[in-house]
Amino acid sequence: METKRKTRVGRVISNRMDKTVVVAVETPKRHPLYKKTIIREVKYKAHDEKNACQIGDVVRIVETRPLSRHKCWRVAEIITKGEVAEVKPEEIT
Repeated sequence: METKRKTRVGRVISNRMDKTVVVAVETPKRHPLYKKTIIREVKYKAHDEKNACQIGDVVRIVETRPLSRHKCWRVAEIITKGEVAEVKPEEIT
């Protein structure tokens, strides 16, 4: 019997750690009384084996066994590459 693993789609907001990325997942919810849509953002630490993810990438993460104290998700695929504006030091001055 196969178990279904949870999947989430989010944006990479940090890749400073080795083989780990921080993914922000936004989910819209309706307020029960005021009916306003509230966007809830949850950050997940996900395992990135090849250090392939960059800031701004949209990725799909899959639930997995605990890999460390805070890390129990892994990057399944990179959906789209993010646009990161690089500034040369000569352009600043």
